[in-house]
Amino acid sequence: MFLMEVAMHRLTEHLIVFSFDCLSSLDFPTIEKLPHFKKLLKRGSYCKNVETIYPSVTYPCHATIVTGNYPNKHGVINNTLIQPGRSSPDWYWYRHYVKGTTLYDEAKKARMTTAALLWPVTAKANIDYNLPEIFANRPWHHQILVSLFNGSPIYQLNLNNRFGHIRKGLNQPELDDFVLESAVYTIKEKKPNLMLIHFVDLDSQRHYHGFSSKQAKEALLRHDQRLGRIMEALKQSDLYDHSTIVALGDHSSLDESKAIKINVLLKETGLIKLNTQGKVTDWKAYCKGCDGSSYIYIKDDQDEETKKAVRQLLQNLIQKNENGLEKILTNEEAIQAGADADCFLMLEARLGYYFKDETEGAFIDDITELDVKNKRYTWSSHGYSPKKENYETIFIAAGKGIKPHQVIPSMHLVDEGPTFARLLGLNLG
Repeated sequence: MFLMEVAMHRLTEHLIVFSFDCLSSLDFPTIEKLPHFKKLLKRGSYCKNVETIYPSVTYPCHATIVTGNYPNKHGVINNTLIQPGRSSPDWYWYRHYVKGTTLYDEAKKARMTTAALLWPVTAKANIDYNLPEIFANRPWHHQILVSLFNGSPIYQLNLNNRFGHIRKGLNQPELDDFVLESAVYTIKEKKPNLMLIHFVDLDSQRHYHGFSSKQAKEALLRHDQRLGRIMEALKQSDLYDHSTIVALGDHSSLDESKAIKINVLLKETGLIKLNTQGKVTDWKAYCKGCDGSSYIYIKDDQDEETKKAVRQLLQNLIQKNENGLEKILTNEEAIQAGADADCFLMLEARLGYYFKDETEGAFIDDITELDVKNKRYTWSSHGYSPKKENYETIFIAAGKGIKPHQVIPSMHLVDEGPTFARLLGLNLG
């Protein structure tokens, strides 16, 4: 495919991976005309039809990229944990959630220098220069301290002293601008053999303004400038000719205008119990959303009565075309798709709909501009089946170890980790 050789010896000294969150195949006609993406494409090879995983949300995707495994094998089966009743569930932030080895683990074993900037599921990972993606999720937490304690503290303090003024909390595009300056500094000063960089600007703009919004188009322009800055930093550090540069996406997204809240119906049928303050006190069945898809979990796997009730409820819903459900997957079908083996069922939303975990209010919410402004709902989401039309993402590779001018008709997200490992002379198993 992309690689110049098939032997297991190392093909490059430096591998720099850019993940542009939510970069879609539909963006290819735009980015191929942007100056820095154009340079990368002219020098390298690409695939604009990369099938993502199921559920196609950020944390499972990024765990797949560095392991080459599907979610039900690497263990990161959603963005957030099952915590019924929590308005802001914890995320799969920590390295220990990933089963088995990763690209950065193997690089460390081979005594390579590693760096990761906002790469998902890397909190407390064994990475030399680590700024993990993690946020303060308790009232008593402080964002900088949470990051420091879960990454490389001295490295992060240095970055904050140099570039902390750029940030405005977790807001975009300022957060990605901070990551960019941190990445340029890290390349020049640390010269890592493996560098993983996660940019979220495009994903954020699509969530809150829509897939084809002016804000999303502006984010693509900013990403092109970020790519250019990194390429220039490699040249200034005399690393460019010894490096492989990869620009990729993790998933696409689809616009929606309605939110489905299955837990409202589970509560009404007595399968979820709330106290007088609306907090979940007990549950027999629970819908855990993955945006465009969702899991249904049964608390007691031996509870056949609850399983029967849930099946009947969902079958009744799917017979009605107006409720947003497109498909019900059995446990076996979910496993075959690579999703969580512990779920009872999995649901896929129709175009224009996505899932929320809320237990109160209407079963279907119409999304308003005020909802999106308050970040309760979004205009565009992912998590949908990778089989949805026009839902592929992109992979571009250029530099040492890469054959130029190759166009790969199609590939899968699970192909990326083994490709990176081969470039570095490593083996993911």
